[in-house]
Amino acid sequence: MLTFLPDSDSHSPAESAPFTLVQGDPEARVLLVCDHASAAIPPEFDDLGLSSADRFSHIAWDSGAAEVTRGLAARLRCPAVLCGVSRLLIDCNRQPGDPSSIPALSGGVEVPGNRAVDEIEADRRATRWFWPYHTCIGTQIGHLWRQGTPPVLIGVHSFTPQMPGQPPRPWHVGVLWNRDPRMARPVLAGLRARFDLTVGDNQPYSGREINYSLDTHAGAAGLANLSFEIRQDLLAEPGGTSAWAKILADVLIPVLADPGLYRAEVY
Repeated sequence: MLTFLPDSDSHSPAESAPFTLVQGDPEARVLLVCDHASAAIPPEFDDLGLSSADRFSHIAWDSGAAEVTRGLAARLRCPAVLCGVSRLLIDCNRQPGDPSSIPALSGGVEVPGNRAVDEIEADRRATRWFWPYHTCIGTQIGHLWRQGTPPVLIGVHSFTPQMPGQPPRPWHVGVLWNRDPRMARPVLAGLRARFDLTVGDNQPYSGREINYSLDTHAGAAGLANLSFEIRQDLLAEPGGTSAWAKILADVLIPVLADPGLYRAEVY
């Protein structure tokens, strides 16, 4: 069984801040976001009634994604916004009100603390965590844009190697994108040039279906964008998150040198 325990600032019950902002170069033209960075659930929710195993499983967060995001931000010298709570409390990559925003069932696992969530409680969670996280993303985009050029937005996620009842997922990394190909196509080419990687184009998930954060903050504004999905067993290996931060940076740096990325174009 894959084990990847959260670091100290991503799971402590006392930690319920809606986001963490990693500072970067004020003149950076890139913003990183990590929607599922944390497994934190405040004590008042009593772990949502979950077992310890489920509490820190892939249904609760994207293990390793926060560490990759921080490492990539350091290499690109850019800011990053990391969500502060578990996706089970409220999923910050879903529209509030979507049935998967506060799931009562996730990955075949019942979430008892979400069974009887009414409109008042759903709005309370959104006000407390969802909207501050997204406000921070919008604010950071505004700061970068005011430097003179539209920035690009990059999301970082991780995925479980195998879903119950399904075959193992062969991809080491996936690139998720919707309509704007400006960054996705050269990044896919760069990753595929490494013959040691199996690369998914909108796999294991599609950016045309699950892409709330990037569609809202980047797609609607015409900003170049994409998300990475990295297989969690690779991140759980010793040095895995550092290695993947380097892999992504090595591929991104030449792509990000293209001035054509820094124009607002709605596709």
